[in-house]
Amino acid sequence: MRTLRPSDLAREHAISTQAVRNYEEAGCLPPARRTPTGYRIYTDLHATALRTYLTLIPAYGHATAGHIMRALHENDLDKALTTIDRAHSQLLQDRETLTSVRRAVDHLIAEPPSATTLSANTRTIGELAHHLRVTPATLRAWENAGILTPQRDPSTGYRLYGPTDLRDAELAHILRRGHYRLDRIAAVIGQIRTAGSTEALATALDHWQRNLTAQGITMLDAAAALSRYSADLRS
Repeated sequence: MRTLRPSDLAREHAISTQAVRNYEEAGCLPPARRTPTGYRIYTDLHATALRTYLTLIPAYGHATAGHIMRALHENDLDKALTTIDRAHSQLLQDRETLTSVRRAVDHLIAEPPSATTLSANTRTIGELAHHLRVTPATLRAWENAGILTPQRDPSTGYRLYGPTDLRDAELAHILRRGHYRLDRIAAVIGQIRTAGSTEALATALDHWQRNLTAQGITMLDAAAALSRYSADLRS
C-alpha cells in the first residue's frame, strides 16, 4: 500500500494540512503510523476516509458526520448505522410536516379564533415546548421576535397559547429547520395575520422543499461513500 503525506490528502480537497491532522485527532480518520521522527504516514485508506468524511458533512452536518466516522473507527458499525437512521428519520419527519403545512395553507386564516375566548386547545409554554421539542426559552425568543403573541392568564400572568399561536409556532418550527432567520419568519407570519396572504409562506415552503430534496441527494451520495469505506475498513 502506498504511503501519503498530509499535504497529499490536503491538496485533493484544497484544505490545510493542519485540518487533516485535526480530523485525525478527532477520530474522523483512522490513526496514522508515525516515522521514527514523528511524521505521520497516511495511506490510501486515510485518503478514502477523508473523502468519505467530507461527503458526509453536507448530508448530516459536521457533528453527526464525526459521530459516524468515529463509530466506524471504533469498529461499531451498528452505532454508525443508528446515527444515520436517526438522520433519515428526521428528514422523513420534516417532509411529513412540510406536507401537512402545505395542506393547511388554504385554511390558515379560514377560522381565526376569538380574541377573547380561549380554545380547549390552549397550551401553556411548557406544553407547547414539549409538543415542538424545543425549550421554553426558544418560545420566548420567538415571542420577542414577534412570531408568537400569546395571551396571559388574568389571574397568574402565565402565557397561554391559543389555536393561532399553535399554528404560528408550528410554522415557525419548520421554517427554522429551513434555516430562516427569526425576522424573516416574523415577516411571513405577520403577512398571514394582517393581510391573509399565504404567498410568502408558499415561497418559503418551496425553498424548504428544495433544501429537503438537496439534502436527500447528498444523503444518497454519503451512503455510497460510506458503503465503499466500510468495505475498505473490513478488508
